[in-house]
Amino acid sequence: MHYSKPIKVQPVKTQAFNDQKPGTSGLRKKVAQFKKTDYLQNFVQSIFNCLPNLPGSTLILGGDGRYYNRESIQIILRMAAANRVGKVILGQGGILSTPAASHLIRKHKALGGIILSASHNPGGMNGDFGIKYNVSNGGPAPEEFTNAVYEETKKITEYHIAPIKGIPLDLLGHYTLEKMNIEIINPVQDYAELMKCQFNFDKIKMLINQDNFELCFDAMYAVTGPYAKQILEDELCATPGSVIRGESLPDFGGIHPDPNLVHARRLVAKMFDEEETGSAPNFGAASDGDGDRNMIMGDYFFVTPSDSLAVIAANAHLIPAFKNGLKGIGRSMPTSQAADRVAEKLGIPCYETPTGWKFFGNLLDAGRINLCGEESFGTGSDHVREKDGLWAVLCWLNILAERKQSVEDIVRQHWAEYGRNYYTRHDYENIPSESANKLIDTLLANLNTLKGKSFGERTITIADNFSYHDPVDDTVSKNQGIRILFDDGARIIFRLSGTGTEGATLRLYIERYEKDIQQHDLDTQEALYDLIEIAELIANIIGYTGMHEPTVIT
Repeated sequence: MHYSKPIKVQPVKTQAFNDQKPGTSGLRKKVAQFKKTDYLQNFVQSIFNCLPNLPGSTLILGGDGRYYNRESIQIILRMAAANRVGKVILGQGGILSTPAASHLIRKHKALGGIILSASHNPGGMNGDFGIKYNVSNGGPAPEEFTNAVYEETKKITEYHIAPIKGIPLDLLGHYTLEKMNIEIINPVQDYAELMKCQFNFDKIKMLINQDNFELCFDAMYAVTGPYAKQILEDELCATPGSVIRGESLPDFGGIHPDPNLVHARRLVAKMFDEEETGSAPNFGAASDGDGDRNMIMGDYFFVTPSDSLAVIAANAHLIPAFKNGLKGIGRSMPTSQAADRVAEKLGIPCYETPTGWKFFGNLLDAGRINLCGEESFGTGSDHVREKDGLWAVLCWLNILAERKQSVEDIVRQHWAEYGRNYYTRHDYENIPSESANKLIDTLLANLNTLKGKSFGERTITIADNFSYHDPVDDTVSKNQGIRILFDDGARIIFRLSGTGTEGATLRLYIERYEKDIQQHDLDTQEALYDLIEIAELIANIIGYTGMHEPTVIT
């Protein structure tokens, strides 16, 4: 389809908004905020204004299918045409998982991509919406770029948009808007082909087709439904119905698409046989709104994201994606130190970065690491520049196919060899921002008094606000989380999250190491009880938030 009539584009006058500062994963607000006149347009134009090579370039565009996704894509296409973009490659129906978008940016050597997602946040007309820009390596934009975009949003006075009708998003094919080409592609196909290069599909298929093997993948009515159905059910021949809640719905079926023990309740019920079917599946997994997070479970067994990263690292030699070996491992600072122990045994570096996948990008591009992960259910490698939920699931299936053991046996043998890092995260959500900031400010003011202080048999050796010196580009990122480190290796971490849209979320991370195999069967919260109490003594969470228990515990 071709619109041959020349389009006269007149700038649209606008007024700046004062709340368009991107967080760790772009700009996230309530749908109602994005639907305000010129709100989305201002932010998109600010991105375009910060891209000097935009005219004639190629951009990738897609999102997680949440409410307002389709309308936003039509607006962005019209703005891209008015800003003289050369080509836009778009997922059919406006759908692209975040890792699939990262892959397309790299495959087509695009200038970058606009991803419409609020990740694991709730959807629907009263839910959240988000937008972020990924750069040419396929990864999230660095702080330098997002800061420039924010400065642009504060002074923007006009934007450019072509006065043309929208295009049919559900029809594969090529279109032209003025001089801009649009290609609508199957959103799954390129990603599925990439996965075939990463894993031994033949061995995984043999595992899945055993009479005594059953898997369950919970797509949570989010973007990975079509990806999981094609890869797990069509390519790997899992029993039809192995992918549950596999339809991509604008409101995610009214659920919170965050793959953890609280929100992936249907999967948890199946894996712990709460549905009383007589047995639980051998392997369970879930992914989130935009497909970049994962949760791994065995029958009656939950694998923490930190342990998952460490187990994948220890078994990387079994996975074709790592046929040339592990170069190094990256983990975010709040993530447990389980992966560090694997790296030490393998004789490779383990880098501790701030939270945010963009910090792994430099290490991946420089070839310093080819495996990385965060405690927030994110795992990835150098195949893309985003965390990748289905990729992590396939890692585990490949390991299971090679080792011919259960998920629980593999994890327990890992603990026996490396020791167990007892680890938990407590989320206190929707705290009034003023209260949350006071808590953090008080902690910062008291840091100098904490070093050397004893709590029972533990003594604090380090109390600081984590700063990261990037070994690749020498940039320094400060204020990345308050660390309380003890002489026995235990850790307490406090952070305010940048992924929510209402109030503030305080994240508390607790960790201690246990070498004694006889002590590996403790309940996690009981094993960490004394440290949880110390965290309360240090921070007075109850006093500042009024919350006597976390919203979510993982």
